[in-house]
Amino acid sequence: MNISLEQADAAIKAAKEKAKELNTLMNIAIVDAGVNLVAFARMDDAWIGSIDIAWRKAKTARYFNMETGEIGKLSQPGGSGWQIEHSNGGLITFPGGVPISNRSGVIIGAIGVSGSSAANDHIVAQAGADALK
Repeated sequence: MNISLEQADAAIKAAKEKAKELNTLMNIAIVDAGVNLVAFARMDDAWIGSIDIAWRKAKTARYFNMETGEIGKLSQPGGSGWQIEHSNGGLITFPGGVPISNRSGVIIGAIGVSGSSAANDHIVAQAGADALK
């Protein structure tokens, strides 16, 4: 199963609303289960450098079906995923990428968000993912 464009739009809408609540500007990427870009939004004046980061966070979350912040914990020196960020053309291993599941719990894609602190990125990404539950 893949996330639909309608579902991706709903996730982006929820993420943008959360970003506005936090008074921050974000880039928001949605990929499907095959890691193909389905939808993307760059809020006005959001950092251009965060476009690629948002997309890579979404891909990273889907590649491993876990939040990017959790992958970051595994990728620390001595961890079981040490230097994993160098695989798959470059991963992002700090918060802001979250798998998206449908109401049945099946992972249908992922969201990646970048443009603020790692903590804010995660909050906004989670809001987008939660919009489909």
